[in-house]
Amino acid sequence: MATDPTNLESIFVEGWPPAEWRDLHVMLAVSGGADSVAMLRTAIEIKQRVGGAGRLFVAHLIHGIRPVDAAADAAWLDALCRGLDVPLEIGNADVPALATSQGNGLEAAARHARYEFLRETAQRNGARFVAVAHTADDQIETVLQRLIRGTGLAGIAGMPRRRPLSPAVLLVRPLIGVRRRDVRRYLEAIGQDFRTDTTNADPRFTRNRLRQELLPLLRTDFNLEVDTALLRLAQQADETQQLIAELAEKLFCRAVTISNNQIRIDCPPLADEPLLLVREACKLAWSAVGWPRQNMGFDQWQQLGTLVTSPAGVDTLNLPASVRAKRSGQQVKISQNTQTT
Repeated sequence: MATDPTNLESIFVEGWPPAEWRDLHVMLAVSGGADSVAMLRTAIEIKQRVGGAGRLFVAHLIHGIRPVDAAADAAWLDALCRGLDVPLEIGNADVPALATSQGNGLEAAARHARYEFLRETAQRNGARFVAVAHTADDQIETVLQRLIRGTGLAGIAGMPRRRPLSPAVLLVRPLIGVRRRDVRRYLEAIGQDFRTDTTNADPRFTRNRLRQELLPLLRTDFNLEVDTALLRLAQQADETQQLIAELAEKLFCRAVTISNNQIRIDCPPLADEPLLLVREACKLAWSAVGWPRQNMGFDQWQQLGTLVTSPAGVDTLNLPASVRAKRSGQQVKISQNTQTT
């Protein structure tokens, strides 16, 4: 972790080497808060030093939650980007309306709208990368939130350093190894101000209560080093999950065939494999045909894995998203009834 604010650039470079992006366009997601402004200033400094054919762009989404403050934030960011000579694109979303229609709450609707905006904006501008400013503190809060809600190994691993937003766009988190306090020190050192989002103190949001109430309690009453413990747990879970993913990919290639939006699984190659790996291979197959996984919980994946590995028991499963899995002899065929979706 950074302890000297002047080290922020070196941590950024170590986590995301400029050789990967200097000749490609990069979209920086900037809210105006401390973390994203620090990422913007750091990326510009590095870009000026390393050069390259790629360009930096800034994307900012107005969520429709706090109209007056949001307009002021956008105007402030516009002035900052003009001063730094970086193009800025501002988008608008009605997150409260999305939350009502989607039924997943305001936080989930805001996250969905934000990533859709970033993906679309990056693709339209030909950006290969979208950089977001999640820090190690965001990782700590994410892991703790997932533990409380109930999660598997992949969830404990927290937010990955990078993940695809689309086949053409990769999301990266260059500050994921930096503590929030060091971001503030960096901004203070370079004399850069930032905006404060008042919703970050709103106790209606679960993450805010974790940050303001639960984590301080854990530090004072249970474990002073709970932050370090959660980060270490995430790292170990990520390493384990990567190994599992590699093994599951091999099983997928050996036993799964995708054709006409249908999955066919040859059961014999998987019969003696650990059920954990079979479940993960089934998840890969599910994603390969583009079916939604939100309603597939542990029990459903367990049932599907058991159908593949055991010839005894049920031979047919009705799964979420109108998906039906049927075992016939040594094969399991999985298909979706599109007429009812």
